Amino acid sequence: MAQEEQTEPTEATEKTPQTKDQKDQKDLLARLADAGEQALRRFADAPGMERAAAYAKSTRKQVDDLTKRVQGISALEDRIAKLEKQVAALAKDSPKRTPARKSTP
Repeated sequence: MAQEEQTEPTEATEKTPQTKDQKDQKDLLARLADAGEQALRRFADAPGMERAAAYAKSTRKQVDDLTKRVQGISALEDRIAKLEKQVAALAKDSPKRTPARKSTP
């Protein structure tokens, strides 16, 4: 393992808050960001991209609609569970009755 030398801060290093490694990292990130932007521009200019973008937008709208429906179903399931508990409680409380017999004339 290599040990780094510790140097005392000089005026030059005190004025610049970034070290050489930080500057190199920033340069690398800037280069990556530029490359990504260029790639996105080329991707957007590709043939058929308008159609793909329209499809993606419509798919997003459909997913949003389905999400709303599923949330509605969850609410209905909660209501059903509550009603089932009420019916079960009423069934326990009421005395059991025998079904009425049909009378023959």
